[in-house]
Amino acid sequence: MTAFAYRDGVLCAESLPLEEIAAAVGTPAYVYSSSDVETAYRDFAEALGGLPATICYAVKANGNQALIATLGRLGAGADVVSEGELRRALAAGIPAEKIVFAGVGKTAQELAFALDRNILQFNVESLPELELLNRIALEKGRQAPVALRINPNVDAGTHAHISTGRSDHKFGIDIDQAPAIFARARDLAGISLQGIAVHIGSQLLDLAPYRAAFARLVALYREFQAAGYPLRRLDLGGGLGIAYKGEQTPDLRAYAGVVREATAGLDADLIFEPGRLLVGNAGVLLTRVIYLKEGSSRRYAIVDAAMNDLIRPMLYEAWHEILPAREAAPGAAAAPVDIVGPICETTDTFARGRPLPPLAAGDLLTICSAGAYSAVMSSSYNARLPAPEVLVRGDRFAVVRPRLDHEALIAQDRMPDWLDGESPRQMARPGG
Repeated sequence: MTAFAYRDGVLCAESLPLEEIAAAVGTPAYVYSSSDVETAYRDFAEALGGLPATICYAVKANGNQALIATLGRLGAGADVVSEGELRRALAAGIPAEKIVFAGVGKTAQELAFALDRNILQFNVESLPELELLNRIALEKGRQAPVALRINPNVDAGTHAHISTGRSDHKFGIDIDQAPAIFARARDLAGISLQGIAVHIGSQLLDLAPYRAAFARLVALYREFQAAGYPLRRLDLGGGLGIAYKGEQTPDLRAYAGVVREATAGLDADLIFEPGRLLVGNAGVLLTRVIYLKEGSSRRYAIVDAAMNDLIRPMLYEAWHEILPAREAAPGAAAAPVDIVGPICETTDTFARGRPLPPLAAGDLLTICSAGAYSAVMSSSYNARLPAPEVLVRGDRFAVVRPRLDHEALIAQDRMPDWLDGESPRQMARPGG
């Protein structure tokens, strides 16, 4: 049950009309629902009930401090892929002992920082990373807790840009190379080999790839545990999809059933790393129509949000539902319209030929399912001000990331000393 629904013809976030939020903070703006985030977490945790499970929120989905803190207070840990995300998780109150550090390109600085914070686990994705982490740990007189991320060569059946589990992907250690790298890890004095990890992709709607990947990982886990490796954790990753366009999403209890079947009798603590599942449908992007433009063959609604605010339609050809903030009058005829932004790129398009009720300049629109991979992937392209982020709880809201002003955006740049204070004439070359 989504917190975004029409009440007396007005689209609301929980108990608040979105029009009120837009009037207060301007557009474009992201709006998140506390209750949707909390419900998604509790539903997932309840489905896993009875399993030795730790749920680590994948911060890359949405790194806003308020959302991380909301999940942390429910008991979530964090799955991070950079020092910046690790710092965000710690600052939001996530205990270091509930943080997993993944990612294929961790630098020496990042590894050292995480080691000093005593995080739960490094998900190591290559032999060079393992060797580097060992050297850093030995320099510090420490052992680094490690799970080796295995690439099981399973096709997740999702968009090619967010599939990560085939042998031709950059992620993880090929399953055929695992025995040699496990043996090497056991020989490294700075490494405490504690588990195996897997993550095969994002926005998965079918449980069959999970079943195949988990079976391969559990077989590998049993094999190495029997060989004397002191394994204690199995990290099963995340990737469960959400409904963007009415898709049939995986039943959480059915997913948990796949996990139970695969891990039956296994001596292992389990880690799960959902991201989109927890926040994707808990957020929307508010935008206003600037102009209506009638082309010779198409009709356009030019809005004040752009691809710098929501890049998914351009990057993945993703579909997002678009709703007017005011419910259409009964019998109002829908007509196809392209919803486009003001950026000087043809790809700055949210929808093509989308049937919508009659629109007018100034109308407020809501782009749905924008809680994941939206604000966190945004930019200031075209010198556009990044949109603010708002968190709703019941009939209250708070701005949890304010909109920068133009002066603050420009002030991020610095003039070199040879330009500072000099006029264009002074800078001109002789004869120029």
